[in-house]
Amino acid sequence: MAQTQDTGEQSSRLLIDAGPIGVWILVYNGARALAGSDAIYWGTGAYMIAATVALIMSVRIERRIPPMLVFTTVIVLGFGAMGIWLRDPIFIYIKPTIINLFLSYMILIGLALGQNVWKIFFSHIFELTEEAWTLLAIRWAIWFQFLAGLNEVMWRHITDSVVPQGARWFAGLELSEAFWSNAKLGVLVLSVLFAASQMPLILKHQPKKDAAADA
Repeated sequence: MAQTQDTGEQSSRLLIDAGPIGVWILVYNGARALAGSDAIYWGTGAYMIAATVALIMSVRIERRIPPMLVFTTVIVLGFGAMGIWLRDPIFIYIKPTIINLFLSYMILIGLALGQNVWKIFFSHIFELTEEAWTLLAIRWAIWFQFLAGLNEVMWRHITDSVVPQGARWFAGLELSEAFWSNAKLGVLVLSVLFAASQMPLILKHQPKKDAAADA
């Protein structure tokens, strides 16, 4: 029974993480045939709803308010609403950059102030040494910086939307809005692989327990 419950919770958490992105891709690509250039707004609206549902599900499963998910959901709703209200997709394009930079600097500023927010967020899942928590936090901060930079490169080179020529960084690089939209799935996969690559660090730095206590 316990194993079945754990499997159910893991499935729910996977749905929480990947569900909104799946909804985004399905609605955006479906709306392209019906709404044309307005597909970005249809996808954003659906993503906002899915992100809110995911937050509610997370609170029900964990029986606590997950701070990081709350922060990211607020940014999703804020920039998504501005993009739809102003009919300006730039707000939607830069949203991943803002989220990733926010998470990165939240970690780095926390460490500078003597607070490891990564430990605060995930100490209920892992039990690690202080050294490992610090190293893990720094790695994730760098990863979020990478994702922010990747998003900047992609949206600045969208050529079939309202992105101005002066926003581009690399001459000759041309991407479509559909590429940027569907790349969210690739970014999710990369993030999962990055998280998996941290498992050796997590396993290596489990605190050593007293043998008598284990007995």
